[in-house]
Amino acid sequence: MEPSSCDLDEKLMHFMDQLELLEEKRASLNALIEEGWFSMSKARYSMGNKQVSSLQYASEIEPRICVHTQSLENGDVKFSTNKVTQKSNCDTKPVEDVGPQETSVRRRNRKMENTDKHQEHVQQSENQILKKCDPNPQQDPIKWFGILVPQSLKHAQSSFKQVIELSVDIASLQSAIEHSRYELWNDMHRLQIQGTD
Repeated sequence: MEPSSCDLDEKLMHFMDQLELLEEKRASLNALIEEGWFSMSKARYSMGNKQVSSLQYASEIEPRICVHTQSLENGDVKFSTNKVTQKSNCDTKPVEDVGPQETSVRRRNRKMENTDKHQEHVQQSENQILKKCDPNPQQDPIKWFGILVPQSLKHAQSSFKQVIELSVDIASLQSAIEHSRYELWNDMHRLQIQGTD
């Protein structure tokens, strides 16, 4: 069935709504980027130029967020983010006993008993640390700049995290706009051909 002018008008209105939404999201993206850089400059001012720079980057950097694409049935491409689980920096391997293993009972003096109790206490505390082990703290980029970072640096990180999510939304919307424009152009072309016949 050939598209009517009413269908064409509806598609055109939908296309214009998408363009308006894209303009709003781009304005929000620009505002967030400006806010992030402004917060970063405030942090550099309070901590010092050399304390907030690329010199503090970790030697090995792994992504914390990955962007995935998904092709939809109508030809659109949908973008989404996925947080990457961090590897633990703790060594969960059991501690090996090194040295001769005696099965017979031998008499010990008090000094030896105290050192054995101390070693047992150290072993228990090591096991507790292994149980409470957190993911690698060096993977959180805010920790590269120290433990007590200024609030402005945390605001900058928050702004740039929102920028990532908004960028993914904008990319999905741009894909939908391209698809809508292609459909609109095809329908207009068919209507023109139909009008000339």
